[in-house]
Amino acid sequence: MTYQTIDGVRVWGQPDPGALAQAKTCAEHGHVVQALLMADHHKGYSQPIGGVVVYEGQISPSGVGYDIGCGNKAVRTNLQAADIKPKLSAIMDRIARKVSFGVGRVNSERVDHELFDDPDWSVYAAVGRQEHDKLKALAREQLGTVGSGNHFVDLFEEVGTGRLWVGNHFGSRGFGHKTASGFLNLAAGREFLENAPGEKMDQPPVLLDLASERGDMYFRAMKLAGRYAYAGRDYVIDQVLAILGAAADFEVHNHHNYAWRELHDGRDTIVVRKGATPSSPGQVGFIGGSMGDISVIVRGKDTDENRESYYSTVHGAGRIMSRTQAAGKMNWKTRVRTGGQISPEQMAKAVRDFGVELRGAGTDESPFVYRKLQEVLDAHAETIEVLHVLRPIGVCMAGADEFDPYKD
Repeated sequence: MTYQTIDGVRVWGQPDPGALAQAKTCAEHGHVVQALLMADHHKGYSQPIGGVVVYEGQISPSGVGYDIGCGNKAVRTNLQAADIKPKLSAIMDRIARKVSFGVGRVNSERVDHELFDDPDWSVYAAVGRQEHDKLKALAREQLGTVGSGNHFVDLFEEVGTGRLWVGNHFGSRGFGHKTASGFLNLAAGREFLENAPGEKMDQPPVLLDLASERGDMYFRAMKLAGRYAYAGRDYVIDQVLAILGAAADFEVHNHHNYAWRELHDGRDTIVVRKGATPSSPGQVGFIGGSMGDISVIVRGKDTDENRESYYSTVHGAGRIMSRTQAAGKMNWKTRVRTGGQISPEQMAKAVRDFGVELRGAGTDESPFVYRKLQEVLDAHAETIEVLHVLRPIGVCMAGADEFDPYKD
C-alpha cells in the first residue's frame, strides 16, 4: 500500500500537519465511516482541501464547501497544436475578450438554459420567495462566467501525439457560494441570506442528517448547483471551440467539490470530496497542474488500494504556499499590494520558459505556489493510471487584481 494510516486517517503523500488535524476533527464528528487525505492535501475551511470524509446518513455543507460543484472539463479537439501555434497569441487574445472572467460579463450575452426550469428550484422557494428570486437572478447573471482565483481556461498540447486539447476549471459561482452560506446560516440559526460572521478555518464540520427536511433540501440544492457548474463549463468549452473552429472527439468532465451517494462494502454512504476527484474503476478524470506543469487525463484502477481510497484521487498538484504568502496583501482602497514572495517578473519568466502564452493571472497562481503534479500522481500510482499527458501552451485567467468574492 502507498498510503499510511495516522490516527485513523488514511493519508497519501507527505502529511501536512494542519490538514491532518482538520481531517482528524472531521473524523471525530458525526457518523463517519472513514476520513482520508489525498496527496495534494492542504488546509481548507473545516474540511481540508484534498480531504475525503465518508458518512452514513449525513451530509456536510462545510465539507462540500462554498464552491459547490467546482471541477474540470477537458476535450480533445480534431486539431493539432501545431495548427494553431503560429496564431496562438491572437487566439489567446480572443479567448480573453470573449470568455467572462472575474465577477461580471465582458459582454451583454445572457445564457439561457433548461436548468432554470428545474423542479429543484422549489428548494429555494420553500426557504422564501426573496431567497428564490435573488439566487435565481444571480445564477442567470453568472452562468458561463469563469470567475477568478485558480479558475482557468487552458489550451494544451498532448505529449506524444501533438493533439490540441481545451480544458477549464470552475464551479457554481455566486449561486453555489450563496447556497452554501445559506444552509450554513440556517444550521447556525441565522437567516438564509444573512451575512455570516467570519468562519474559523479549524471549526468542526457542519452536519445535516440526510433524512431530515433540511438535509434533503441541502442535498437537492447541492445537486442543482452541480448541474449548474456542469452547464457553465460546457458553455465555456463551446465558446473556445468556436474561436478555434474546432470540434471535440472526446471529453472528460467531473466535479471535485461535491458529495456523492455511493455504495461501499455494502453500505449506503455519502462521500464528501473537497478537492478530490472520483476514481472508480474505469472512471476517467481530468487533473490539472499549474500553468508551468503538466495536466493529465487519468482512469481509476480496479485495485484493493483504490477501494480503500473510497475511489478518490487528487484534483490537482496542491498548494504549498498561500495566496497571501505568494502575492502579498492587497489594499482594495489604494489598490497597492505589499509583502509578496513571488514577483511578477519571476512568474513571467517561469511561464515563458515553459512555453506558455499567458493572459491574466496573479503571482498567487504562479508555478512556484504548487507542488509538481507528478509527485502527487506517483503517490496514487496504485489507484489511477495516466492515459494522456497534456502540456499547457495557452493559459487564460482573471486579472491579477480582479476582485471576486466567490473565488475558490
